[in-house]
Amino acid sequence: MNRINQLFKTKSNNILSLYFCAGAPTLDGTVSVLQAMEQNGINMVEIGIPFSDPMADGPVIQTAATKALRNGMSLKLLFSQLRDVRKSVNIPLILMGYLNPVIQYGFENFCKKCVEVGVDGMILPDLPFKDYLEDYKPIADKYDLRIIMLITPETSEERIRFIDEHTDGFIYMVSSAATTGVQKTFDDQKQAYFNRVHAMNLRNPLMIGFGISNKQTLESAQANANGAIIGSKFVQLLDEANGDAEKAVKNLFECLGK
Repeated sequence: MNRINQLFKTKSNNILSLYFCAGAPTLDGTVSVLQAMEQNGINMVEIGIPFSDPMADGPVIQTAATKALRNGMSLKLLFSQLRDVRKSVNIPLILMGYLNPVIQYGFENFCKKCVEVGVDGMILPDLPFKDYLEDYKPIADKYDLRIIMLITPETSEERIRFIDEHTDGFIYMVSSAATTGVQKTFDDQKQAYFNRVHAMNLRNPLMIGFGISNKQTLESAQANANGAIIGSKFVQLLDEANGDAEKAVKNLFECLGK
């Protein structure tokens, strides 16, 4: 069974997933970051593929992507770094990035390499759903990989149900239509969105991301979904810790009141 599905089968709530950008702040820290995350109880990880024009990302992740590219990170190098990762890391791993580097690599080659190194799925924010259904899903399914789709407060109920019907793994609930970044609270409008989607009783599990950085936003996300995804806050803390993931995770837990 795909590790993403296995996770949600064995744990239905309070799942915590972290995002970091491969190659930042240090080029060679990818595997050690993953090891530190698992050893400190993180349930799932999104590994960012740095790209020069990350349109869905705020300044913190944009800066990390720029640093990673300057450090020399590439998709080819990332796969090389992950070659033996399954000897020491068991939690689900998802590659998150934009279509351009993946298309340049070749999507089927990308999927083959994901299977080879033990990656379980991918998030491609700029992949149109029509293209996903027609061109990408059949190949990903062939390799038992999950393509995770995003929804926002502007996504209609009809569209959400359509996405739910044609995807597997989980649905990524973006907390707002803005870019990634830290928020201190989720306002009533966001809470209403969370409640609305939660009440739809979808087939897929739900994970809420964008803006989670403290106890209040974490608890709000976990109350309305199977778990939460934290990106910008962890990327910031990892940079402040000069790549010391153990220290960054512990500092994150302090911010979250854990």
